[in-house]
Amino acid sequence: MKPYLGLLRMSARRVLAYRMSSVILWIGGATFLAGSLAVWHALLADGDIGGYDWDRMKAYLLVGWATGALGSAYGDWWMANRILDGHVATDLTKPLDYQWARFSEHMGGLATEFIAIAVAATAVMALTDGLPLPGPGQALLFVLSFLMVAPLKFAIAYITTMVCFWTQNFMGVSWAKDAIVTLFSGALIPLALLPAWLAGPASVLPFASITATPAAIFLEQATGWEALRLLAVQAAWVVALWWGARLIWRRALRALTVHGG
Repeated sequence: MKPYLGLLRMSARRVLAYRMSSVILWIGGATFLAGSLAVWHALLADGDIGGYDWDRMKAYLLVGWATGALGSAYGDWWMANRILDGHVATDLTKPLDYQWARFSEHMGGLATEFIAIAVAATAVMALTDGLPLPGPGQALLFVLSFLMVAPLKFAIAYITTMVCFWTQNFMGVSWAKDAIVTLFSGALIPLALLPAWLAGPASVLPFASITATPAAIFLEQATGWEALRLLAVQAAWVVALWWGARLIWRRALRALTVHGG
């Protein structure tokens, strides 16, 4: 456990060492959030759409932006580059589980992300006349759901980066992954507003647990046993993807090619 904690601290220090890069990243994220709020404010000026009025939508957008921000400091490109550059061969010589090592580094970047999310939430509440907040019990369920987003996003990113063992390239894979996750998680638009033929499949995929589930709990669209069921689904996807990633890793090692001399 101690080596993994060391990796966590090291990744946190690395993020802090490149503060300007993080600041630029968060400025870009804040611009996207502000743009989304402006667009939906205009669309909802005359009423609600699909049960979402302005108050509910701005809360949804904030939750969606926050879940999207998690894991951005130590994202999939960092893991992919280790494979493409051949550094994975060095990682394999270390007495550490590769997946747990990458997860520790992923978690190390969350500290700055939580700070940025708190700042963004405060700004949205101050500039848009507040947000509809859940009760204490519902808020606790939301926190649990939000925290499970981190390992879930890691598992998806980790599995995606392992495609590099076969493709030797990550650009197209990254674009495809981002498009799929953004659409099917509900980050682009609430799943309830999608056509029925698309919303149905999207609701049972793991991506829905990234944004749609935390947002439903925060907005009290899912309470009581339904909220607990959604939390159980989130946890099940985390476990399934984690162990699925281990199986893919075993196959990926057979495709590992290291050039040198």
